[in-house]
Amino acid sequence: MHNLMMFGETLRKIGLDVGSSNMLDLVRSLEHIPIGRKQDFQQAARSILVHRKQDFPLFDEAFEVFWRKPASGQTTRDLRSLGEQRRYRNPQVFPPTGGDGGQESGSDGEDDEAGDRVDLTRTYSAREVLRGKDFSDFSGLEIAEAKRVMAELSWDLGNRRTRRTTPGDGERIDLRQTMRRNLKYGGELLELPRRERKVKPRPLVLICDVSGSMERYTRMLLHFIHGIARGQQQVEAFLFATRLTRVTRYMNYRGIDQSVTEVSRAVPDWAGGTRIGQALKTFNFQWLRRVKSGGAVVLVISDGWDRGEPELLAQETSRLQRSCHRLIWLNPLLGSATYQPLTRGIQAALPYIDDFLPVNNLNSLDALAQHLSNLEPQRSLGPRYRPPAPEEPEVVEMPTERREINPALGPTFRHPMWGRNP
Repeated sequence: MHNLMMFGETLRKIGLDVGSSNMLDLVRSLEHIPIGRKQDFQQAARSILVHRKQDFPLFDEAFEVFWRKPASGQTTRDLRSLGEQRRYRNPQVFPPTGGDGGQESGSDGEDDEAGDRVDLTRTYSAREVLRGKDFSDFSGLEIAEAKRVMAELSWDLGNRRTRRTTPGDGERIDLRQTMRRNLKYGGELLELPRRERKVKPRPLVLICDVSGSMERYTRMLLHFIHGIARGQQQVEAFLFATRLTRVTRYMNYRGIDQSVTEVSRAVPDWAGGTRIGQALKTFNFQWLRRVKSGGAVVLVISDGWDRGEPELLAQETSRLQRSCHRLIWLNPLLGSATYQPLTRGIQAALPYIDDFLPVNNLNSLDALAQHLSNLEPQRSLGPRYRPPAPEEPEVVEMPTERREINPALGPTFRHPMWGRNP
């Protein structure tokens, strides 16, 4: 019975909606099915505890990990003594097969201590392996563990100074308050109250590529965007393939599964072609002034594969960089040691990007969070910044010949009052 309760708790931790009533139904079902037959028990638990079709693979994987046979020298008398919950959270952690940790000692307390020490060490090791693993290679259980790691990340973009002022210790003297406060001194300027510029949290804009070439990274990147949007107030999220779609309101949902479902319905070109330049143009002309983009940090997430014109991409990337506080391009392919930015899209946009960073594993997200927290409050141009080429003004040739005026003909215009008597 205790193991069944632990199994239900484990399913809840990986995101499945399993209530106490569902677990009671599972216990009652054991009166009608032989618990010794694993396949029958799995099918019964699957039909009672899983409510959505898309959760079946996650449940099956969790079932196999949780109810696997213990290694030699170990018993199944109580999963608590084996640290099963920790092994499940990190499926790459297995119980030791040799040494003192694989043999039973005289007391249960010693078993628990030894098991805890071994499992804790291996848990840290497995988490380090998970942090360096590419998002495209994640299994269902690893995605669940990665969600917990992402929830622990701290995103601090700093503050920005607005044009509005407030009473404070700034350099600007408040003339109105100066006159009002010094009336009691007969007009002598003895008090000089000052004002300073208001400070607000710096907004963040995320523009993510969900085309076919990004499909293997899309789900983890949506988890990443959902985690930032849930923890920050001034965050705007956009997705694009061949056209741009605003998905900010969907990212405010509490559950990531509901967000992904609504987003997939709202984005008509999901896993389609890629037109980065056209998407950035739509953002620049339709959304740049409507969203909280003043002094914003803009994150463009894409692998750079573009079917549009490179000239358009370069032009719109340059315009976007001049309109934001900092433009950061996140490329999941940049995490590979053999990657080179050879695509036309990346080559066109790279001169106007402030920071070019990878986003292919949890370590890259840690580095990104640290980088965002270290951004300077003042606008600084990246090392690859290149000002746009000035457009040559159109030369209009003026006529050189002058028309000769005959004085005998008089003026060509005659006022209606001319020649009338007063």
